[in-house]
Amino acid sequence: MAEADLDAVIRQTARAQTKAVMAAAKKRQAVWVARAAKAKDKETKARFRFLAKSTILNATATAKRLQNSAENAADAYARAMKKAMEEPQPASKPAKKKADA
Repeated sequence: MAEADLDAVIRQTARAQTKAVMAAAKKRQAVWVARAAKAKDKETKARFRFLAKSTILNATATAKRLQNSAENAADAYARAMKKAMEEPQPASKPAKKKADA
C-alpha cells in the first residue's frame, strides 16, 4: 500500500469522527424520542421532544466544527509542506578544523 499524504489522513480521520459523533447523537435522540412516547403528560412529552431535537442540532454543529477544524489543519499542513518543498536546501557547513594548541 502506498503511503498516504498526512493531509488526506487528517481529512479521513475527521470524516470517521464526524460519522461517530452523528451515530452517537442519533442513538441519544432515539432514547429521548422513546421517553417522549412513554411520557404521561403533555409538558413532559414536549420537553423530551425538545431534548431530542436539541441533541441533533448540537451534534450537527459539533460535527461541522470538527470537520472545519480538520479541513483547516489539513490545508495548513499541505501549505507548510508545499512551502518546505519550495525552499532551497541549506548549504552544508564545512567541517571545523582542530586548532593546534
